[in-house]
Amino acid sequence: MTRNVASAEGVVDAPADTVYSYLADMRNHHPRFLPPAFSDFQVESGGVGAGTVTRFKMTAGGRTREYRMSVAEPEPGRVLTESDMNSSAVTTFTVSPRDGASLVRISTAWDGAGGIGGVFERMFAPRVLRGIYADELERLNAYAREQRSQ
Repeated sequence: MTRNVASAEGVVDAPADTVYSYLADMRNHHPRFLPPAFSDFQVESGGVGAGTVTRFKMTAGGRTREYRMSVAEPEPGRVLTESDMNSSAVTTFTVSPRDGASLVRISTAWDGAGGIGGVFERMFAPRVLRGIYADELERLNAYAREQRSQ
């Protein structure tokens, strides 16, 4: 079994504490900048930060899969994780200050499948997820700018 990793990073034109608050607020902010690959986003419990449980579907590479995620904050204000309750997948959001803006990294790691399916998964899944995360980062940046102008 191979550990797969997919990630993307980008600059968001807002202070790190503000960006982190958008990522951590699963009820009022986070769903507003999710790309079309995500659907049926629901908060099952909590809503902001550690202890929140969400459910959503994600379509990638022509396949739709349901996730049920538990949120943790290993470094509150800087690192937030979403761990799938039904697989080994863990998505980590890392926010670092950068000259009045923020550098945001989204990274998912999971145990890959074996056999020929695992070969294709290693070849294609990281690239597809990178594209989805790049889209999410662009949407997060646009959302942050929109919020600032209100």
